[in-house]
Amino acid sequence: MRDLIALLTFLAFTSAAAKPNAGLKTWSRFSKLPYPGDKAFLYDTFPEDFIWAVGTAAYQVEGAFEKDGKGLSIWDTFTRGGNRMATGDVGSDSYHNIHADIRAIGQLGVSHYRFSLSWSRIFPNGTRGSYNKIGTNYYRTLIKRLKEIRVQPVVTLYHWDLPDHLQQSLGGWSNPELVGIFKDYADFCFHTFGDDVKYWITIDNPFVVARHGYGTGVVAPGIKNDPDLPFRVGHNLLKAHAAAWHLYDRHYRPRQHGKLSMALASHWIKPSRTRLESLRECQCSLDHVLGWFARPLFTDGDYPPCMKARLGSRLPSFTQEEREQVRGTADFFALSHGAALSFQLINDSLKFGQQEDLDLRMLLYWVNAEYDRPPIFVVQSGWYVLGNTKTEDPKHMYYLKTFIAEALKSIVIDGVNVIGYTAWSLIDGFEWHREYGIRRGLYYVDFNTPDMKREPKTSATFYRNVIQRNGFPELPENRPAQGVFPCDFAWGVSANSIQVESTPSQFADPSVYRWNVNNGELMRLEGFSSPPLHRNTHCADYATVRQQVDEIRQMGVNHFHFSLNWSALVPSGDVARPNAALLGYYRCFTRQLLQASVTPVVTLWHHTRQRSSLPAPLDTANKWLNRETPEAFADYARLCYRELGAHVKIWITLNEPNDEMVSYQEGHQMLRAHALAWHAYDREFRHLQGGQVSLALHMDWVEPAFSFSREDVEPAKRVLDFFVGWFAEPVFGSGDYPLGMRSWLRQLNSLDLPVFNEEDRRLVKGTYDFFAISHFSTKLVTHAKEDSYTYTAVLEVQHMIDTTWIMSSMPVVPWGLRKALNWVKEHYSDVPVYVMANGVQEDPARFKDSLRVYYLYNYINEALKAYTLDGVNLKGYFAYALSDQRDPGFGLYGQVHEEVIVKASLSNYRNIIQHNGFPVQGAEPQQCPSLPQPCLGCHVLTKRPVVGFLTLASHIKRALRRLRPDFSLICLASSGGRSRPSFLQT
Repeated sequence: MRDLIALLTFLAFTSAAAKPNAGLKTWSRFSKLPYPGDKAFLYDTFPEDFIWAVGTAAYQVEGAFEKDGKGLSIWDTFTRGGNRMATGDVGSDSYHNIHADIRAIGQLGVSHYRFSLSWSRIFPNGTRGSYNKIGTNYYRTLIKRLKEIRVQPVVTLYHWDLPDHLQQSLGGWSNPELVGIFKDYADFCFHTFGDDVKYWITIDNPFVVARHGYGTGVVAPGIKNDPDLPFRVGHNLLKAHAAAWHLYDRHYRPRQHGKLSMALASHWIKPSRTRLESLRECQCSLDHVLGWFARPLFTDGDYPPCMKARLGSRLPSFTQEEREQVRGTADFFALSHGAALSFQLINDSLKFGQQEDLDLRMLLYWVNAEYDRPPIFVVQSGWYVLGNTKTEDPKHMYYLKTFIAEALKSIVIDGVNVIGYTAWSLIDGFEWHREYGIRRGLYYVDFNTPDMKREPKTSATFYRNVIQRNGFPELPENRPAQGVFPCDFAWGVSANSIQVESTPSQFADPSVYRWNVNNGELMRLEGFSSPPLHRNTHCADYATVRQQVDEIRQMGVNHFHFSLNWSALVPSGDVARPNAALLGYYRCFTRQLLQASVTPVVTLWHHTRQRSSLPAPLDTANKWLNRETPEAFADYARLCYRELGAHVKIWITLNEPNDEMVSYQEGHQMLRAHALAWHAYDREFRHLQGGQVSLALHMDWVEPAFSFSREDVEPAKRVLDFFVGWFAEPVFGSGDYPLGMRSWLRQLNSLDLPVFNEEDRRLVKGTYDFFAISHFSTKLVTHAKEDSYTYTAVLEVQHMIDTTWIMSSMPVVPWGLRKALNWVKEHYSDVPVYVMANGVQEDPARFKDSLRVYYLYNYINEALKAYTLDGVNLKGYFAYALSDQRDPGFGLYGQVHEEVIVKASLSNYRNIIQHNGFPVQGAEPQQCPSLPQPCLGCHVLTKRPVVGFLTLASHIKRALRRLRPDFSLICLASSGGRSRPSFLQT
C-alpha cells in the first residue's frame, strides 16, 4: 500500500515543477479528505533510514558563560537588562555535564543529536583572531562522545547567541559586514569539525532573530525602535547563509560529503472563512513568516510577491547576482515547528484576520507543494509544560505523539519526503524570553542540585519506545475483526424516552369537513360536529405508536430500549391511582413492538441531571434520601410488571444511576430500590412472565495516561472503582462497596460512604440477571497534576485526553468499549453482558453523518473482538439513539420540520445487523434457525386510507344530510390501482 501511495504521489508531482503559490491547494485538499477516517490514528512505521533526533541550543543548556575564555554573547547582556529576572549563566550546566547528556542521549536511542555551537565560546569577540582553544575542545569532546555511542551530530552554527562584541561594535546582524564575518566563522567550523558532521544548520529560525531580536525586542539583542530594521537583518541573514553554503559546497563537500540548510520555523494558519480571499490571506501569512526565507532559498532567490506587494520599499531588494547567489543554497528543508516564537506570533499583525493552528501535517504538505518536494528534516518539534511540572509531563508527551503521528501520515498518506524528526529538547533549560517558566526537556533538570541532576520524564520513555518500534507498528488488536455474533444476538436501538399521545389521534376528531373537488382540500364546517363514537380505544388509534414502531422496524433491529416516566405514570405517588391513559399507551406501544417482532426493553427509571423524574410527593420529600422512596419504587415496579409484563421480558430498574452528581447516600438508597424491585419480580412475576431484570450502569472506559507506568494504573483502577464498582460490586460481587473505594475514603478520613448492614447486604447481593452498560467514550487519567487539565482532588487524579483521538463532543475511542467489556468479564466472570447504549453526538443537520457511521462500525467491531477473541459473554448491542427528536444530536433518524430523514448511519447499522456482524468474505453464510413470523394482527399498523376514509365518510355523510338532504357521497374511485376518495354533488 505504501509503495502504491508513493507511486501515485510521484506521478502527480512529476508532470511539472511547483508553480507559484502551489501551496494554496493545501487547505482545499485537506478539507476534502474523508472524515473522520483521515483523522483516525495511523498504525504504521517510518522508512528504515529515518532520522530520529533530539536537540538543544547552546545558550539554553551550556552555562559556564564566562568560563575557560568564553566571551559574552548578546544573551548574556540581554538577560541583565530591563526587568528580566533570570539568566542562562548556568542553564543546565551541560558544559560540565557532557557525560550526563551523553547518557541521556544514549538512553533515548536516537540516531542523531542536534546541538549548536556557541560562537563566543570559540571566537570570544566573534572573529578568528580571538580563537579560544579550550572552548573548541569542548565541542571536539562532545562530538567524540557522540561517535562512541553511534549518534551522528547535527550541528547548528548560530542559534541566536551572537558574540556581544559584534553587536556592540558593528550593530550585529543589521550590518552587512557580518556576512563575511559569519562566513569566516563557518569556515573554521567546517575545517575543525566537518569530518565528523554530515548535517549542518547555518542559522536557526531567522524569523525570530530578525523580527523579535531587531523588531519587537522580545529576544536578544532587544532592539525595537526601527520597524524596517528586521527586513534588513533578514536580508543579511540570507546572504550570510548563502556565503557559508557556497564555501562548504566548493571546499568541503567533495571530501566531507555533508549537507547544509537554514532552519526555518513556522506557524500554521487556517482560514476564518471558506472564501478564496481567506485562503490567500493564509498563504500570505505563511509567506511573511516561512516564505520570507524559504522562497529565496528554494524557489527563485527573491522574496514572496505577497511580501513585496505589501511592504514595498521597506523590503530590501536582491540584485540579479545576489539572487543567483542565494537561490538553491539548501540541501534539505530544515523545518522547526512547535512552541517557538514563530508559532506564537505574539500579536495578530501577521495573521491577516485568519487563525493560528497547530497542524504539522498540513504544514509539511504546504512546504512540499510550495517548494517542489524538497526532503524535509523536522529539526525542532515539541511543546512545553509549566515550570512546576517534574518528571510526569502528559501534555508534552501527547503533543509529541501528535506531531510524530502527523509526520507519519505525511509520509505514508500524503507522499511527503520527510527524512527525520527531532524532539525538542533533550533537557530542561533556559527558555529564552520565558526564562525558566516553562520546561521543554525530555529529561527533567533539578536546577537546585549542584550537578544539575537529569531524570527521564514520561515523554522520554514514550519517545524511546517510538524509536525502538520505528513508529507505531500495527498490532493484532488494532486490526478490524472478521466474524459474526451468535444467532440469538440482541440487535437494538435505545432512546431515553418515546413520544407519547395523551389521547388517540385516529377517529377522535368530531369536526365536519367539506371536500373541495377542485383542489382536494378539506374545509372544516364551523358549528357542526359528528355524533360521538361509541367504541373502545384501540392501539391502532395512536398515530405515534404506528410511526415509532414503523421507524424501529425499518432499522432491522430486534430489540428497542426506552424509559418509562415514573412521575407521569404515578403522579400522586399512589400506585393505586396510576395515569390510566399513559399506562394504556405504554401497553399499546410494547404490544405493537412485539407484533413487529421487536422485543421491548424497558427502563423503570432513567436518571437525569435536569430533573429527578420522581413523583411529586417524593420529589418534595428529600427525593432518594427518603427511606420510603425505595419501597415506593418497588411498588411502582410491581405496577409496571403487572400491566406491561406480558409484553416486556427485559427490564432495567435504574438506568445510569452512577452519576458523579449522585451522593453516596442517594446511591445507597438507589441500590436498595433496585434490589427491592428485582426481588419483587423474582418472587411475584418471574414464574409467570419469564423475564429478566437488572440495572444499567454508565461505563466509559478509563485508561492510564502512561500505560507503561504503574503509578498511573492505580489511579485508573481507582476511578473505575468509584464510578462503576460503586454500583456494580454490591450487586454483582461481594454485596459491599469495592474494597479500594472504601480504603481510599478511609485514608481521607471520610465517613460519606454508607455501611451495608447484614440485611441490606443480603437484599442487594445477586440482584441481577445480566450486566448492562452504557458506553460512549474513553478518558485518560494520571496521578500527575498539570494546570491545563481537570484535576479531581478527592481521587487525586487528573483527567485528560490523547490529542491524537478523533474528537466530537467526546473523544471517539473504539477500543475503549472492548476494554470495558473485558473489565466486566475480569471482575464478574461469565455474566451475560448487554451494551445498552452506544453512540456519538453529531450535528443533527448532517444526514450524511460520517462520524456516526465510523463510530458505529468501529465500536461494534470492538464488541465483536470482545466476544470472539476475549470470550466475553456478550448478549446484545444497542445503538444510541433512535431519533434526534427525542435525543438531539444522537439520532439515527433526523427530522426537518415534520419530515423524518433516514441518516447514512442508519443504513450502515442495518447492514451490519443483516450480516450479524462482519462475516469473512467468501465464507459460508451463518446458518441460523428461522426467526418467528410476525403475528397476524400486525396488519392493523399498515396505512389503509380506504378503511380510514370510509369510517370518516360515514360521519360526514350523516352530518351533511342533516345540512342538505340532497347531498350524496361516493366513497371510492379507482385510478391506476390506487384508491382515492371523491365527493360528488348530484
